[in-house]
Amino acid sequence: MPPNPPKSSLLFQRVNPTTTPTTSAGATTCKKLQRHTPIPCTAQVPESVVKCHTHSVSPNQCCSAMIQRVSAPVSAVWSVVRRFDNPQAYKHFVKSCHVIVGDGDVGTLREVRVISGPPAASSTERLEILDEERHVISFSVVGGDHRLENYRSVTTLHSDPSSCNGSTSTSTIVVESYVVDIPHGNTKEETCVFVDTIVKCNLQSLAQIAENLSRRSMA
Repeated sequence: MPPNPPKSSLLFQRVNPTTTPTTSAGATTCKKLQRHTPIPCTAQVPESVVKCHTHSVSPNQCCSAMIQRVSAPVSAVWSVVRRFDNPQAYKHFVKSCHVIVGDGDVGTLREVRVISGPPAASSTERLEILDEERHVISFSVVGGDHRLENYRSVTTLHSDPSSCNGSTSTSTIVVESYVVDIPHGNTKEETCVFVDTIVKCNLQSLAQIAENLSRRSMA
């Protein structure tokens, strides 16, 4: 770790789920499932990114998103994020990862072992989206020894428009959102606080690693 790591800003907000007017015949379905976009309306992100982070959320689930600005180009950040076989490169709570099915394409399964601390031992995860052109990656948890049932995460990258005005130092906006079941005995707020803490640590670590990669490539 460098003696003076670069500073990276992180924003976190949640917004209320949006409801769609329904007829009486569809009222039951509406109560069970809502479309939720946890990106704050004040965030300057493209509409295509907002659509990627719109989740179908049931009453027993919570949904949240975090935004990380990284002082490195998208290519540097994506080179770290896209490695579904190597999440431990920036996720501090991951001890090891083993691909059990697939070769890195959509549908690939990995078994992740976590370090002691979080209430989990292992997690089996499926790669749902890997869009090299739009820089979108998504995975879902399909098994393992943990309490986060039906967890699905979506991560997108795009260039920070505020850093492109004649500047040669382009920054990246990373948005990561998730939806997950609320464990029995826990509240929605407790679940969000727990998962948000992990996502926050991961994104801050990602920022530092990508920024270091970018500096080395320009040296």
